[in-house]
Amino acid sequence: MTPTQSHSLDRERPLPPAVAFDPLSPAQLADPYELYAAARREQPVFYSEPYELWVVTRYEDVVAVTKDHATFSSAGAVRSSPRPPAPAVAAALAEGYPLSPTLTDSDEPMHGRLRGLVNTAFTHRRVARLEPLIRATSDRLIDHFCGRGQADVIDEFGWSLPLAAIAAILGMPEDDLPELHHWSYQWLQLLQATDPEADLVRYAQGVVAMQRYFVRALEDRARRPREDLASALLSARIEGEQPLTVEEAMRVAMNLVIAGHVTVTRAIGNAVVLLANRPEAQAQLRGDPSVVQAVVEETLRLESPAQGLFRTTTREVTVGGVTLPKGARVMVHYGAANRDGAVFGDPDRMDPERSELMRHLAFGKGIHVCVGAPLARLELRVALPRLFERLPGLRLDPERPPERDTIFFARGFKHVFVNWDVQSGPGAARV
Repeated sequence: MTPTQSHSLDRERPLPPAVAFDPLSPAQLADPYELYAAARREQPVFYSEPYELWVVTRYEDVVAVTKDHATFSSAGAVRSSPRPPAPAVAAALAEGYPLSPTLTDSDEPMHGRLRGLVNTAFTHRRVARLEPLIRATSDRLIDHFCGRGQADVIDEFGWSLPLAAIAAILGMPEDDLPELHHWSYQWLQLLQATDPEADLVRYAQGVVAMQRYFVRALEDRARRPREDLASALLSARIEGEQPLTVEEAMRVAMNLVIAGHVTVTRAIGNAVVLLANRPEAQAQLRGDPSVVQAVVEETLRLESPAQGLFRTTTREVTVGGVTLPKGARVMVHYGAANRDGAVFGDPDRMDPERSELMRHLAFGKGIHVCVGAPLARLELRVALPRLFERLPGLRLDPERPPERDTIFFARGFKHVFVNWDVQSGPGAARV
């Protein structure tokens, strides 16, 4: 497949070399933003042969794609590869339920039905009631390591906090959190599909185990409803629409657990790394709640946990001066768009006071904007101040640098090792 410049005045001229898009390379894992800036200047829509993807990097083009859901189908929105799974992987998945449709990878009218029913159950009021639990869980987790002066923020805090919140709202037992976390990561690795086949089979088996876990829980709710989101999903009603089946509610619950904690885990790690050497930004986290919110939003813009999702063209279409054929796989790159200087002044600088802050795309845009964004924002508004309040002098461990995760459509860390100044005396444990 070769890019076609639809508006070039000199079609005879050869195209520039393809952008060296290699998001799993050590250099781009460390800092991909110079490459994205060059792409926005020179090839804002480019084709990546290794990933069989067209990558859209400019803010204006990303927004246009996400809003045109008739031309850019969300089917397969979280699958990085267009190729069908290997037979052994497909056989393992066949032991469970179809992976689609979900909120993320469905088109209209299915998406509207799912979104409407989920919004009926997953209300802002239900999310707001979680703040005391999120605050208490944050402190309980920090209690375990605050006296040591060193910790891995991801392993000991980052994944546990958001998973505890989403599990609580769904009504899942706290003892099940480690297994839910393990299955969630296997789901991501399965979708990236870059590991050996034997590993992909193992990931598929984990995904099926997660499906069965939620089906059992939802069947129990159907018999004995409770005051939790799992029960609310089954009881949600919209006039003229069929209620969610157990299978559909299972996919929604999995979607919420996986996206709802993996994204926030990455956001926590990204924020700690960004803020560790910025005492002025840390001070802002101890101030007015509106300022705290601005710091959260700016960290999401600078280091978007979801770097992008995928679309498939339903017809030939021109994006950013490049004609894409029908059936083309497209990555809408939120991470590149969020540093577009045409929208964000001095885009690589951290500035929570920027006027254009809320235009960032960390949670997507259009009908597929993240349904869990209010919960994610609440978790970050609580978690980040508590970390920097209770761990004075928080800084990266100079002997153990952060370790990047290797999911190419996401950006975050497997491990973030930090040190801080241990306080002593009464009241040191809680501020």
